[in-house]
Amino acid sequence: MWRADRWWQRLRGLLGRRPLAGDAAEGLWLSPCNSVHTFWMAYPLDVLFLGRDGEVLGWREDLSPWRTCGQRGAYATVELRAGGLSRIAPVRGEVLQWQPIET
Repeated sequence: MWRADRWWQRLRGLLGRRPLAGDAAEGLWLSPCNSVHTFWMAYPLDVLFLGRDGEVLGWREDLSPWRTCGQRGAYATVELRAGGLSRIAPVRGEVLQWQPIET
């Protein structure tokens, strides 16, 4: 998973990148971000919305290309390939954190 926390990274998002893997280990964490679009995407996404402290506010599964979605109060959004949320099994209110992996 990688993080997009600068405006140009959020603007680009997943566009022009190779498709995400089908597991929940690969995704894009956008921050700050309370809504996303799938314009020009070739595959559906699962979208997880987080509050300022990383608490799960809601999610949208299998968001088709050429759609938009958002969540009131969201501060961050995690985009996964469709099916990724079923592997995470999010629970409203649980807290997720971004921690870079040292290579």
